[in-house]
Amino acid sequence: MTKKAAWFFTLIFASLVLLAGCYGGEKVEETEKDDNPKGEEKVEKSVLHLAVAGEIPTLKSNGALDGLSQTMMQNIFEGLFRIDANDEIIEGIVDTYDVSDDGLKYTFHLREDAFWSNGDPTTATDFIYAWKKALHPDSISPHAYLMEAVKGAANIQDPDHEMYGEVDELGVTAPDDFTLEVEMENAVPYFTELLSNPVFYPQNEKFSKEQKDKYALEPENLVFNGPFTLDSWEHDQKWTLKKNPEYWNADDVKIDEINFKVAKDTSTEVNLYETDTIDVANLSSEFVDVYKDHEEYTTSLKSEVYFLRMNQKNEYLSNANIRKAIDMGWDKEQAADAILKNGSKAAYWLVFPGFVQSPDGEEFRERFGDLNKGTPEEAKELWDKGLAELGVTEIKLDLLSYDDGQRKSVAEYMKNQLEKNLPGLKITINQQPNKQKLALEDALNYDLSHSGWRNDVADPVEFLSVFLSDGAYNWQAFKNDQFDKNVKKAMVDFTDIDRRFAELQEAEEILIGQEAAISPMYQAGSARLIKPYVKGFTAHANSTYSYQWVSMDN
Repeated sequence: MTKKAAWFFTLIFASLVLLAGCYGGEKVEETEKDDNPKGEEKVEKSVLHLAVAGEIPTLKSNGALDGLSQTMMQNIFEGLFRIDANDEIIEGIVDTYDVSDDGLKYTFHLREDAFWSNGDPTTATDFIYAWKKALHPDSISPHAYLMEAVKGAANIQDPDHEMYGEVDELGVTAPDDFTLEVEMENAVPYFTELLSNPVFYPQNEKFSKEQKDKYALEPENLVFNGPFTLDSWEHDQKWTLKKNPEYWNADDVKIDEINFKVAKDTSTEVNLYETDTIDVANLSSEFVDVYKDHEEYTTSLKSEVYFLRMNQKNEYLSNANIRKAIDMGWDKEQAADAILKNGSKAAYWLVFPGFVQSPDGEEFRERFGDLNKGTPEEAKELWDKGLAELGVTEIKLDLLSYDDGQRKSVAEYMKNQLEKNLPGLKITINQQPNKQKLALEDALNYDLSHSGWRNDVADPVEFLSVFLSDGAYNWQAFKNDQFDKNVKKAMVDFTDIDRRFAELQEAEEILIGQEAAISPMYQAGSARLIKPYVKGFTAHANSTYSYQWVSMDN
């Protein structure tokens, strides 16, 4: 990537987990009247139709958690930086910027031709307003931890610190409308990459304050500074993006309109693809064998790792042997190869192979390899030991899972395997739409949960920090002091990269090998059919999509 100093990172590009497919692209002829006395002129409009698995959870930049929300925001808003069609970090609202020699101060000079859709300029104060909002206790972002390198951000989030909630102490200033100065708590080699995340997006301060609690609930409660605007939104059903004429780089946006429809059924996508009304169809496992030899069939490996959360507030799951038995007690290879069948890989780790190397070329997986990998017989031994320690012979657990095709199948397979290999275990599957599932996880209202994570930048800390005992996503009540120490140190200290690398390896081994706080399941793959006339359909390293690079060659 350009403009990054992540000298030891090897980036793996991935696909967004929530994008379900596309309804057929088309070019529509519109009749427009102008001052020409000869009458009417026909204008071709390029329209792309997409299908997604569910409703947009939020369009507040301080609220984004899931991939679908972030994809939508990436297309209707723009931050200081964005990711281009070649998966490189490029300037967005930033025109130029300077970094101090010690990496502790950034000065961003903003484009003066970057306007909101209501005609207001995008200013430095819009960024400051949004960043403070993302850190305020009343509106804190689930991705606020990404801001901790900015001076004061970590303390503002800490309920035990005297600066808690004091957002005006954040190290950001605006000398003028188009200059943003950022002071850093510590130097971060990939800070410009982080700035492409929606948590760092601006909000039009004046407009947002006028909307109050209605902000971002409907299209009329939003203004946009990105390539597209949200034109209509029928919740849980469909919505439409239209090209934003106020966008500073509108000439490079090739699509005039994008229509999204909520559709969870893969067979519907395939039928639409076969009738040439769909451009892209994501394939669930039952369709892979049918289409694997199709000339428009393609697979890719994502930078997403799925895992089983085990809520340690449950009396049974507080036992390490029970957790290890569950982790070891099912055939992950079979799940990837025979159930998913889309290029997914069985996982015995969180930081996947090829994700990152040390400065001397050591692959992250080289030291500890596969963690907690064993046989059904070994799993049963651990299970029996755990039952004895608990003084029980049976355990009943609920498994919270997704309600869409492939992931439903994996949950059902896991249930059957675990009940077979661990005598006395009974599992009830609770399938929920993604938004409700996230809420149940956040409230720790579950026993087991089929969950997942994707990276924002190519750093192991992005995966491991999810499980910090005081972290926003510690949705399994896990706590280990040494794990916390290693990960928190890695989040702020880049002075000795070799030591940092080793301590993160140790942290992962504690998380999975020693504690079995989670059970890694699989690194996600994606199988899909893509029409040859769809060009520039771009999936980024952070698993979001940018539609401004798409064109329809039909």
